[in-house]
Amino acid sequence: MLLALDIGNTTVAVGIFEDKKLIKNWKLRSDKDKTCDEYGMILLDLLKFAGLEPGQISAAILSSVVPPLTPIFQTLCQNIFHIKALVVGPGLRTGMPILYDAPLEVGADRVVAAVAGFEKIGGPCIVVDFGTATTFDAVSAKGEYLGGAIAPGIQISAEALYLKTAKLPRIEVRKPPRTIGKTTVTSMQSGLYFGYVGLVSNIIGEIKKELGEEAKVISTGGFGDQISVEVHSIQAYEPHLVLEGLRIIYERNRP
Repeated sequence: MLLALDIGNTTVAVGIFEDKKLIKNWKLRSDKDKTCDEYGMILLDLLKFAGLEPGQISAAILSSVVPPLTPIFQTLCQNIFHIKALVVGPGLRTGMPILYDAPLEVGADRVVAAVAGFEKIGGPCIVVDFGTATTFDAVSAKGEYLGGAIAPGIQISAEALYLKTAKLPRIEVRKPPRTIGKTTVTSMQSGLYFGYVGLVSNIIGEIKKELGEEAKVISTGGFGDQISVEVHSIQAYEPHLVLEGLRIIYERNRP
């Protein structure tokens, strides 16, 4: 079985694959203060609850945008599963040329999502990942990573309203009953929700213009299920797209 780990700024996505099938997945909170032993105990408990044994894990791959957590999970894989985890980055074959001015600047999660998006829907395509930040990644018809856009995530935007104003409260981000809010909370929800739908729709439209040909759009990430249904240009929502991308990249680098 393959252990796939996507280490993000807010959560760590964990997936267990048996061949090409994702059989279990979990989300852990990203915490730079947690030790390898603490994360190891959590993961062992999750495996036990799922009826799996550590010895069944024969390979691991991880992508990370949190440098302090990368060695922690590498050590975890070594200590608990006695395997060396592949790390998405220089030296690992992704099968996707990176046509970025500074290729090393591209977040590993963006590359992994782009690989999975192209594998699922072909190209040209746009992959939208609703994470801590919302990223838009463009892939050519030939399967080349072209670049994209990065915007603040909707939760970051909500938190900024709370932290940077004197009277606005911290709110739950969700679709309000109507656009014209009748309370401070529903007014904030309207601005955030419908404003974000507009942001996503507009950026996708502008990327499509620059691609110069009709591109398919696939989305993933925490708020993707809510926002994607509002954006007609998004054809598919895949909650585990990055985990699938990690599996694909592992297969391209299988020892």
